[in-house]
Amino acid sequence: MKTDLTKETVNKETVHARYKDLTLVEWAFRTSKTVELEMRPVYVRLADRTRGHAFIVMLAYCIVQELARRWHDIELTVEEGIKELTTLCATEMAVNGRPCCNKIPEPRPMVKQLLEAAKVQLPDVLPCSGVRVATRKNWSTK
Repeated sequence: MKTDLTKETVNKETVHARYKDLTLVEWAFRTSKTVELEMRPVYVRLADRTRGHAFIVMLAYCIVQELARRWHDIELTVEEGIKELTTLCATEMAVNGRPCCNKIPEPRPMVKQLLEAAKVQLPDVLPCSGVRVATRKNWSTK
């Protein structure tokens, strides 16, 4: 390894440790641009939009890091954990044919373990606006 720092400024162990830190930077970049976050290049021209895009990517990366830290003992990757969480669902409850709330059933054991490790507590019910949301992406096939 070569560096422009003098031996008086930094020792070889520190140089080696900083070089190994590059693997963390590479992991962060790969993570922010791959399946876990699905952040793809966005072509922006204005400075505030570029900063906004960079902010969102870094925020998402921070979330992935935190989930990796919290799920470490479960021995799942963040991608595997997120895939498990896609099985969460809600049942729309109706009164007199009109939606009133969404009931969240008891999660499967693995999902429950992931939520507990992430310190997330699900509510029993969610308000229901009656609006149907459809996405073009089928999350169940990932």
